[in-house]
Amino acid sequence: MVQHPSTEPLAAASQTSRLIRRTPFFYGWVVMMAGTFGLVMTSPGQTYGISIFIEPFIADLGLSRSEVSSFYTIGTLVGSLALPYVGRQVDRHNPQWTVAVISVLFGVSCLYMSLVQNGWMLLIGFVLVRMLGQGSLGLVSTYVINQWWMRRRGTINGISGVAMALLGVGAYPNLVNWLIPLVGWRATYAGLGAVLLLVMAPVGALLFRARPEVYGLQPDGAALRSSRTGREEPVEENWTAPEATRTAAFWTIVLGLGSIAMLSTGLTFHMVSIFADNALPATIAAAVFVPIAATTAVMNLVSGVLVDRIPVRVVLVIALLLQALALWMAQMLDNTVWAIVYGMVLGALMGLMRTVSTVALASYFGRLHLGSISGVASTTLTAASALGPLPMGLARDLLGSYNATLSVLSLIPLLLAVVALGMRKPVRRRAA
Repeated sequence: MVQHPSTEPLAAASQTSRLIRRTPFFYGWVVMMAGTFGLVMTSPGQTYGISIFIEPFIADLGLSRSEVSSFYTIGTLVGSLALPYVGRQVDRHNPQWTVAVISVLFGVSCLYMSLVQNGWMLLIGFVLVRMLGQGSLGLVSTYVINQWWMRRRGTINGISGVAMALLGVGAYPNLVNWLIPLVGWRATYAGLGAVLLLVMAPVGALLFRARPEVYGLQPDGAALRSSRTGREEPVEENWTAPEATRTAAFWTIVLGLGSIAMLSTGLTFHMVSIFADNALPATIAAAVFVPIAATTAVMNLVSGVLVDRIPVRVVLVIALLLQALALWMAQMLDNTVWAIVYGMVLGALMGLMRTVSTVALASYFGRLHLGSISGVASTTLTAASALGPLPMGLARDLLGSYNATLSVLSLIPLLLAVVALGMRKPVRRRAA
């Protein structure tokens, strides 16, 4: 007999919450805000956050750019191996306690980063902040938002993405760039760790909640099915992680997003150096994160609304084409105006990428095993992001320029865009 993904309601009401009962509006909005704050707080482990520390690492630790790139690559790859386990734990345990534990460990990891003295300590630090920040905290924060929203998932993640873009991608690098000359990079990292310990951990423990069905609610605030109202619960197919990973759609999504993660990470990681090669100062490189953030925010919101109405493959294809364009533009940043336009292209592709990454898996494979499915995808995406800085760093050290490598790498998203054009939502064959 052919087994089918579950289409039954996820759970009956089994818990009560005074906070949810006393919230005068649908609690999913609280979850969206708390989850968005969690996403912003991943910044110390994100490439756009770490990139501002690269030059101090090189100068203070006596390392070459290739060494730092290699440590970052290895650290990211090793850290990504834990994400399938993290995803399974998110499925099994209450997300409010999962996020609290992750936040505490991430905060301690940032404190550790403030103490590194050599390359090996830096490597360990990269493992920790990439695994716990970009990986684990990002996974559970996205997971909890998707549990509470279904029909309006794209729009809600678009709204979340606006805040993430402005506060994370936009404000954070400039805040760090201001703090490092003021208090030093070590004190800056220690301060980031303190915020995670004293703010993020309590916020997550207080506000994150399991899926709404557990509390007798429905995604999007929909009414429960009843003979009186005649309204039905949302119905979705829930695939297990092994089932999802056997579909072409899963790997089209993951490889497409993985190529963007790899290539945009490389561009962001070496942002200051790429700008310096084009006679643009570090202040311009940091300032470009503002148009990146603004465009990311706008594109997050626009594509979030659209993805509730158009196939997600269209959004993925556009993002891949913009990634190829960004790699081409990075070779000719000869003035501030062109740098700003470049930042806008990066922001647009990042906004589209985030929409696909937050919506596609939940929409295609359901919420019941979303943590496990996202864990497998996150491992691939995080590992892919690790591969971006190394070839670009080696090219700069060995060839004296990034340009030839950027031209070759631009072929990857172009080829994957062609593949993504044919992607369709997976449908399980039914037994005769």
